[in-house]
Amino acid sequence: MANILMVDDDDMTLRLLSSMLNTEGHICVLASSGQEARNILNSSSFDLILLDINLPDESGLEFVKSASHSLEDTATIMVTGVDDPQVAKSAIRRGAYDYITKPITLNRLLISVDNALRRRQLEIANRSYRQDLEQMIVERSEKIIKAFDGIVRATSRTVEWRDPYTAGHQRRVSDLACAIAEEYGLAKDQIDGVRVAGIIHDLGKIAVPAEILSKPSRLTPNEFNIIKEHPQVGHDILKEIEFPWPIAEIVLQHHERLNGSGYPQGLTAKSIRLEAKILSVADVVEAMATHRPYRPAIGLDEALKEIDDHKDTWFDPQVVEACLRIFHQKKISLNF
Repeated sequence: MANILMVDDDDMTLRLLSSMLNTEGHICVLASSGQEARNILNSSSFDLILLDINLPDESGLEFVKSASHSLEDTATIMVTGVDDPQVAKSAIRRGAYDYITKPITLNRLLISVDNALRRRQLEIANRSYRQDLEQMIVERSEKIIKAFDGIVRATSRTVEWRDPYTAGHQRRVSDLACAIAEEYGLAKDQIDGVRVAGIIHDLGKIAVPAEILSKPSRLTPNEFNIIKEHPQVGHDILKEIEFPWPIAEIVLQHHERLNGSGYPQGLTAKSIRLEAKILSVADVVEAMATHRPYRPAIGLDEALKEIDDHKDTWFDPQVVEACLRIFHQKKISLNF
């Protein structure tokens, strides 16, 4: 049983068709014009609309087009005396489920109505399935993102547990690098990559002996050479992971310098990723502004002077200017 709205300015046709459908248990509501039909639709919902192509106040084709957009759960069938294949094609293109020409037999009408109602149910079920699937994907994506973020942070904490003197270093570097990236004008997706790379940029230090990491005096040349291996170790750990961003490469390059004096590859300006240039500035500022086992904190002012003095040689000048602006003009606080 279905609720059917019938629209035709021919009263005899309306009564004949409604009589045919009533015998099958359908409930029919009658309208003699497009406007009357719209008024009825404003207060009631229907499974199916049967309408003529020539209404007294508008074209049935326009009505079908409007209904197919605003009433996606309602099927529509054209019932008309216009036997024209081109008009029929136009009606179907505009959203009609079928096009029946008068005179209409009971059998033809019932087959068309049954097919339309069946197709309507399938489309509703399919739409509901798609919506449920989309919602499931969203929910699972959120869970995956949370799990991914948790794994990244757990990895960061693993390094910091071995090096308690720099606990929080990676998080602070990540926060500062993101602030620089945003000031620089990077897209949100790139900033997300900078955030992740910053949180785990020292992952390679997991291969450095703890006594070197926590040594309360300056490192020997051999000890420093061991420390200098951590970007490569971090890269090798991360390179097989399919991040949405080039995390392994950013981690590998975060100690490179524009003039080729950095490590581990001695890259020069054009070969260093922008994200790595941003991370290197953030890393230096945080390291100088905070305490280390072998020295007290040098201070933020000296850290900013250091990157300003070495822009164009070690650090990208635009990245340095972005960093200086967020401290001097925007007065941000990153809890150093």
